This record gives sequence, structure tokens and C-alpha cells, in this order.
Amino acid sequence: MTIRCIAIDDEPLALQQIVAYINKVPFLELAAQCQSALEARKYLSDNVVDAIFCDINMPDLNGMDFVKTLTAPPLIVFTTAYSEYAVEGFKVNAVDYLLKPFGLQDFQRAANRLKERMEHNSLADNPLASSPSPLTTQDDTLFLKTDYRILKVNIPDIRYVEAMSEYLKVWLEGEAKPIITLLSMKKMEERLPANFMRIHRSYIINLDKIQEVNKNRVIMDAETYLPIGDLYKEAFQAYLDTKFLGK
Repeated sequence: MTIRCIAIDDEPLALQQIVAYINKVPFLELAAQCQSALEARKYLSDNVVDAIFCDINMPDLNGMDFVKTLTAPPLIVFTTAYSEYAVEGFKVNAVDYLLKPFGLQDFQRAANRLKERMEHNSLADNPLASSPSPLTTQDDTLFLKTDYRILKVNIPDIRYVEAMSEYLKVWLEGEAKPIITLLSMKKMEERLPANFMRIHRSYIINLDKIQEVNKNRVIMDAETYLPIGDLYKEAFQAYLDTKFLGK
């Protein structure tokens, strides 16, 4: 799968960095680079792309307002130095939100989320494609090394991941004890799909396994109350806002 994308940023150095990162990701293809939303809008009037890496604070027309003017917007990844736009970004269904300055690993994570969303949309548009042939397998498993064994783990069975110094505890559905593996939270976060979210420096949760949210805690079951860290509150609240029904 190749994802055609454009990069939009009014700062030349920032635009140059995004272009360089795009060129380092094999499945991304740079279709154009623009120094304003107006320039990007003109390009999109004659061309079709799959994704946009878009700065927010730009003269004439900011990135957020630009995206809202698109009748059929591509997938969006916002790039900005201002964290207060995070909630607004989720409201327009952005795939990811990169806070400047960000590195290649952060960019790669956003690119992987773009790819996951593209694949999900392709399956939704083609129901026949969602039924794999006997010779194909879906990428919903991973292998973890623990002690002297390598265990196969079904990703949907993961309830949450807990950091413990240089190790991780991977808590699975129906299991009383976690899998303990030597791995970083960053590595695990990059591997897990979009329905997993980091809510604390020590916790990544499966959003599908949440039972309740109570003040600054996520309740996974009657015995598991996980804290929401200050750095992650805004993004988690934005996720809740997309799911919330009521006043």
C-alpha cells in the first residue's frame, strides 16, 4: 500500500523536516509540499491525495479551518507547537497529532496509524476483502519473550500494559498473572493498533476494555483502577468526546 500525501507548513525548516521524514517511510509518497493552506487548497482542487500532514498556526488560513473547508478531506495528521489544539484536532477526526518538536519515531508512529486507518477504510469499502482466504492471516498477533519462552499473544486479548522499570507487564483477558517481558513502552506503543492509548507514563490501555471513567481514573474491572497522567488527559478527553452521547 502506498499513501500519497502532501505536507503543509509555512515555516521552511519545519516543512523540510516533514518532507525528509516522509521520504524515510517506505509506504508514504510525497505528492506535494505547500507553504500555505491556500496553496494546498489550490493543489487539491486538481489532485487527489490520501493524507495531509498539516501545520495549524499559519497566516491567512490556519490548518484547522482549512481542513474544515474540505468537503471530502483526506486523512489528517496535524503538526503544531501548540498543545491546546489537541482536542480540536480530534473533533475533526484527525488520525494523529504531532507536537513540535517531534522526531522520526513520533512521525513513524503517526504514519503507521495512517496506514492502519487506510487499511480499515479499504476493508469497510470492500466487505469481501474483510474475509481473508485460508492462506492469509490478519496482523492481530505479536510474540513476546518471557523467561526462556516466546509466547504468541492475540492483541485483542490485551487489557492493558504496565511499565515496570525496564520491563513491561502485559495483562491479558482471563489471565490472573501478566506476561513480563523486557521491552520499552515506546516500542510497545508503536506496535499496538489505534484502539490502544497511553493514558499515563506507566500505562497503555485497550480502549475497548474500559468499563468506566471516574474522575482521573480509568476502571478496567472491579479491582483495576488506572490513573490518567496530566500529560495524557487532553488526548484521552478528546477520545471520550468523540464517543460521548449526552449533554
